[in-house]
Amino acid sequence: MAFQPGAKTQIFVPLLFADTPDLDEVREHHTQYLNKTGRVNLVLTASRDNREVTDQLSLSLWLPEALGNWRTRYFEKMLSIFPFSQREQPQSTLTIQAVSVTEPPLLQRPINGPVHLADVMDATTEYQGDDVAYCLDTWWDLWRYNGEEWEIAATRVTLCAFGPEFDNGTSVSVSEQEDLRIDFGVDTAFLPDPGLAGSTRLIHSNIKSLLHLVHQVEEALPLERRKLETESGENFAEKLTQTLGDQTLTQ
Repeated sequence: MAFQPGAKTQIFVPLLFADTPDLDEVREHHTQYLNKTGRVNLVLTASRDNREVTDQLSLSLWLPEALGNWRTRYFEKMLSIFPFSQREQPQSTLTIQAVSVTEPPLLQRPINGPVHLADVMDATTEYQGDDVAYCLDTWWDLWRYNGEEWEIAATRVTLCAFGPEFDNGTSVSVSEQEDLRIDFGVDTAFLPDPGLAGSTRLIHSNIKSLLHLVHQVEEALPLERRKLETESGENFAEKLTQTLGDQTLTQ
């Protein structure tokens, strides 16, 4: 499915986040405890283009300590609500490692798409332990510009579950690492390019998909806390604000 915007595409479009978190929920990059928010009108006022520097975007999820041993079950639950791409796509890959990300995989299994939950979980039953991690490198659908036109295309995403003794290679200690994580790739998929016709409206759709998924995960899992952040630690909500300029997002 492709979209070719006209020269006069309207770029001021109110974004309706029905039943999803507002951007203030990702504005703070320190760990946040979950809470429910009401209806929010967010007025974006800055105008600096921030697309010159790309950054990796991820959602980190912590389970209550008492539920840490059930992470495989909640990994399965996270996969069950994830909107896997149903379009033509490269193979997905399930990687299982022990001890740390620097160790060779115990298993690396290609999976033909679209991904079915059983294809993933059947493999995890053979590899259990507090120092074991599962990562599924797979695809979901986002609007992308292919150089000529906009199209909805399969876009890479990685979903992981980490054992409490597994070193996932981040800067924090193993005891403070997240239990589950979704890596969305470079944040430019969610940052409109003011110089590209149609970008604002269609990237708004990507932002809705992102925040809708965050909301679904919060509803489905008994999380203690969660954090939507960039790899560099830069405030993603502020970066989004600076890119969008004077526009209003309404929840």
